[in-house]
Amino acid sequence: MSAPTTSTTRTDAHRRLGVFAVAFMIVAASAPLTVVAGGVTSSLSVTNVTGIPFGYIVLAVALGIFAIGYAAMSRFITNAGAFYSYVAQGAGRPAGIGSSVLALIAYNAMQIGIWGMLGFQVSSFIQEKTGWASPWWLWVFIGIIVVGVMGVNRVDLSAKVLGVLVALEFLVVIVFDIVSFANPAEGFTAAPLTPGALFVPGVGAALAFGIAAFMGFESAAIYGEESKDPKRTIPRATFLAVSVIGVFYALSSWALTLAVGPGKIENPSGISPEEAGPPLFFNFVAEHLGVIWVDIMSLLFTTSLFAALVSFHNAVARYSFSLGREGLLPAVLGTVRVRSGAPWAGSLAQSVIAVIVVIGFAVGELGWNPDNGPYAVLTLFTWLTNLGAFGLVLLMVLVSVAVMGYFARDRRDVGVGSRWVAPIIAVLALGTVWVLILSNWNVMLGQTENTPTTFILPAVLLVPSIVAVFWGL
Repeated sequence: MSAPTTSTTRTDAHRRLGVFAVAFMIVAASAPLTVVAGGVTSSLSVTNVTGIPFGYIVLAVALGIFAIGYAAMSRFITNAGAFYSYVAQGAGRPAGIGSSVLALIAYNAMQIGIWGMLGFQVSSFIQEKTGWASPWWLWVFIGIIVVGVMGVNRVDLSAKVLGVLVALEFLVVIVFDIVSFANPAEGFTAAPLTPGALFVPGVGAALAFGIAAFMGFESAAIYGEESKDPKRTIPRATFLAVSVIGVFYALSSWALTLAVGPGKIENPSGISPEEAGPPLFFNFVAEHLGVIWVDIMSLLFTTSLFAALVSFHNAVARYSFSLGREGLLPAVLGTVRVRSGAPWAGSLAQSVIAVIVVIGFAVGELGWNPDNGPYAVLTLFTWLTNLGAFGLVLLMVLVSVAVMGYFARDRRDVGVGSRWVAPIIAVLALGTVWVLILSNWNVMLGQTENTPTTFILPAVLLVPSIVAVFWGL
């Protein structure tokens, strides 16, 4: 087979994405069903905090404020390396180089971490239906090939596939919400939507888990070069996505809290290890809707994970493309296929990295104690998605600082609210969340006390990024 015809530039023919297409890419990255059935259940199981729904409202407001300055800057900068280019132009090229390394590690961590949940889910479903205990990593490798093929083709193909999957996800979660509100375990209450339910011991871990559910909303600018009208498409898609995600997750996590029971959640021994995580969701579905709905939602849970993987894969590939084009990575990464405009080398590189990391975790499983729970979920998924969220929150803080620096030199026609007020509030709010994540690593990893892993994981992200800044200097 001949090599793909490549180029280092994109043309107007590659601008295929509108507001809803970009918004679907964003929402797909946050994976609604994955968040509700996987993220919220894990958060409730680990933190024992019933105020998770109010936490989503707080985070949505903070991210919405961040998006004001972010969207203002996107009107003047269109680049597939969004965070890198924003920080470079607002805070200097060395800081931009550091942020590029930070972004690459964070997005890769999020994408590869989700592979762990997908492998576990597919393996468990097949074993339940056929009795075959297939290894989780087998399905991960097959999935990497499928996502890799999609990654080197037209981005609007990915958008169309994600649009269908996301619509189905919303539908089944809405069904779950209705049934949960109609069948609360301990009676109906609005307490989970109040500040008092959130600001208790464990609030830091609760917000840390919650921010991961929004990761991907900031990726709109990555598709600026492939959008029909980036100056309008990117801001509108960003605000649409964060609004929909925030409201939807607040309502759905409230429904799940009622389904489990606030009293059971607050009791440290209330949720057993066997039902912690996704079983909280699926056990309720089995009891109130039947096995057919469990099967339907299990399949859509898998496609939800797949949709998130496609979205994050596209984001990583485009970052690699931008950095290759800038000369910060090998030049071959800065090329796209002429026909599709897809960054084929960046896509291939991301697939190879995912394979290598998954092999490492698969080998590490040999020494795992099965009584501790599913390895793919508690290590690959938990470790890397939390690492990704940690990095992306820091990136948003840096971008908010860059917004102020960019408009300080030339305020253009941007008002003081967008170039100063919103970025300052975003730095304070998201900076607080970032510190809370850093101080709650052991809680998020399910550890009763600090271990070497508690310190190694943040260092995996921070040390290379700091080194990159000095290299840039």
